[in-house]
Amino acid sequence: MLTGAAAFVSSFLIVAMLLGLFVYAYPAIRFNGLGFFTSIVWNIGNQYGSGATVTHNGYSAEPGASFGGLVFIAGTLLTSVLAMIIAVPFSILVALAIVYRLPAKVKPLANAVVELMAGVPSVVYGLWGMVVVVPFIGSVVAPFAHDHLGIIPFLGGATESGNGLLAATIILAIMVATTRDSLQAQSKSIYEASLALGSTTWQAVTRAVLPSVRGGLGASILLSFGRALGETMAVLMICGSAINTLPNTIFSPVNTIAAVIVSQLESALTDASGMAQHSLGELALALFLITLLVNGVARVILRGAPHAGVIG
Repeated sequence: MLTGAAAFVSSFLIVAMLLGLFVYAYPAIRFNGLGFFTSIVWNIGNQYGSGATVTHNGYSAEPGASFGGLVFIAGTLLTSVLAMIIAVPFSILVALAIVYRLPAKVKPLANAVVELMAGVPSVVYGLWGMVVVVPFIGSVVAPFAHDHLGIIPFLGGATESGNGLLAATIILAIMVATTRDSLQAQSKSIYEASLALGSTTWQAVTRAVLPSVRGGLGASILLSFGRALGETMAVLMICGSAINTLPNTIFSPVNTIAAVIVSQLESALTDASGMAQHSLGELALALFLITLLVNGVARVILRGAPHAGVIG
């Protein structure tokens, strides 16, 4: 009864959060319409005028107000997808090294390091990104790309300060979870049987072990993607906080839904009409739905993989 009640409470909280966000964001949904997903302009309007408001679909906002979420939705997806492109192959190689290549005496230390990285607060990653990653990108990587790789789309253009899409991608790639536990949970009998049939260690891992845990790996990757979508402080500190502009190079400033909610909340509270606050709620609702979708797909994949093991 206790475990059933706990499961019910967890489900109830998710539904309650979803409904609460929808009710709070409803005025913005009505006011912004579909333009919320196609416009790049985010402006809370003129708060120093005569006090007049503009009305749309029965809801009012400050004169000149426009709430377009495309910049933040695109930034969220871009940073997360690029982070996974970097993190997935790297984390799989690290996991393979720990499980199948490192000596037994070294494995506990390697496992401790991986677990420690997962426990570091995100603000620490953000600060490290500010003092190390951002200056390196701004002074080394961006000028090199401008001089030698400018012909490649998304790499050319003017060099930036270092705060932007690439910095946020690197930090997110380091922060997302690894696939180590999925491989550790798999029995070594498959690996050993493949070796007994004449495979090299590389063939045993790539042709026997990895296919046998592909369900667990897929679910682990999607759960890591869900974490990357919602990361806030580390991204906010190094993303460049772009407003009203989409990135045109990998070094351009960018913004994400989670980061803009934190950075714009104070100014939104000064909006007497409340529409800026409701529009931030609409952004939160969009992020909530995207994250639920990703995690739901991950659970479906995991349910269909009985030998997937524990998700890292």
